[in-house]
Amino acid sequence: MNRTIESGKTLLIDGPASASVVSGKVEVFGARLRNMRKIVVREGKRLPFAVKEKATFDISVGESTNVEEVDGDTIPSSWFQAFEELLNSQVKPFTAMVIGAVDSGKTSFCTFLINKLLNEGQKVAILDGDLGQSDIGPPCSVSYAFVTKPLTDLFGLRAKNAFFVGFTSPNRAINKVLEGLASSKQKILSNNPDFVIVNTDGWVEGEDAVKYKLQLAEKLNPNIILCIQQKDELASLLEALQKFRKMSVDSPSAIRQRSTEKRRSLRELGYIKYLRNAKVKTIPLSWLKIEEDELIGLGRNYGNMAQAGKIYSLLGMKPLHLAELCDKICIVIGKRRWIDSENIKKVEEITKKKVVVVHKGEEKGLLIALYDDERNFLGIGSLREIDYRRNVMKIYTPVSEKISIVTVGRVKLDENLKETPIFTEENQSDLTFENLF
Repeated sequence: MNRTIESGKTLLIDGPASASVVSGKVEVFGARLRNMRKIVVREGKRLPFAVKEKATFDISVGESTNVEEVDGDTIPSSWFQAFEELLNSQVKPFTAMVIGAVDSGKTSFCTFLINKLLNEGQKVAILDGDLGQSDIGPPCSVSYAFVTKPLTDLFGLRAKNAFFVGFTSPNRAINKVLEGLASSKQKILSNNPDFVIVNTDGWVEGEDAVKYKLQLAEKLNPNIILCIQQKDELASLLEALQKFRKMSVDSPSAIRQRSTEKRRSLRELGYIKYLRNAKVKTIPLSWLKIEEDELIGLGRNYGNMAQAGKIYSLLGMKPLHLAELCDKICIVIGKRRWIDSENIKKVEEITKKKVVVVHKGEEKGLLIALYDDERNFLGIGSLREIDYRRNVMKIYTPVSEKISIVTVGRVKLDENLKETPIFTEENQSDLTFENLF
């Protein structure tokens, strides 16, 4: 459909949709749109098309698309003030860390700052620390990219590098997130950018969240922390960050709140982005170093052979795989086999550890990160099968380079790349927290 909008107004489009500017002057988050350039609005996203000179749009809509015309510019004036603060800084490279609650407008604000700085000829990098709503790298990872031209959606960027954490939320892997962001920043700085914009996750309320964000600020040592506050949800955090230079900015009035399902569907677009053109690769386990597999213990054999034999005797069978992890004994058995609960108790008595029984096939769909032998990130994959007889791993991935290191995540995907529940022994107490992401 065609729609003409007068100067000084903004056209809000909720995806899924696409829009082209037929005539006139239009900006999205500070990016000046060329005539007939097609802009895609993803489902779950809203883009504000600010009309600077009377414009005509050609809009293609989806089933749940919403198109709304509002007066004025929906970009808060405080965003322009923050941009001026960055631009006038005499420090280079300059790091700006953006914090705010879920759906406060952090990603939109980062996009705006990047575009405005690029318009001034600055060299800009974006460091994405939002595991659950990663726009640049694969979900469950910390990633970064160097931006060379204005853009309307950070999702269009391809990560220069990524650090796989393996979770969709930071509370279960705080040290890994801190390590990933700190090491990524150092790699960014080696390329001499003028500005580093750091986007963070929406975990801001509660003692643990405040402690985490304080640790993050201490690790990254930003020149300024830009705080998007809607009400008083950042009060405790701002007090904890008192030794850092801070600036508060407004959340856009036109911000769109998203449900847990919408956030999950956006994350699933990230899996699709990084698993496009994937194929199943079969790799001998002996060729791989498998890291952080606290679910099955792949690549680990039970160290005490004499005790392993005793465990087999107590179980009344030899399992496909037996591994001792820090907090449990993992036993993998065939799909149709079972072990008497009394036998499991006997093993727990002699090992002094909880025994977890996993059936072959339950590993299917685990999200994994793939690295070369120098630990350069190659991409992600979905674990399809562990063939214990042939001692090989089957991975669904587009990565063509030689894979030497595999890191196992705590997310599971079905064959349509939709998130699906992981093993039944997983701690269910985190479900409420996970809904934030």
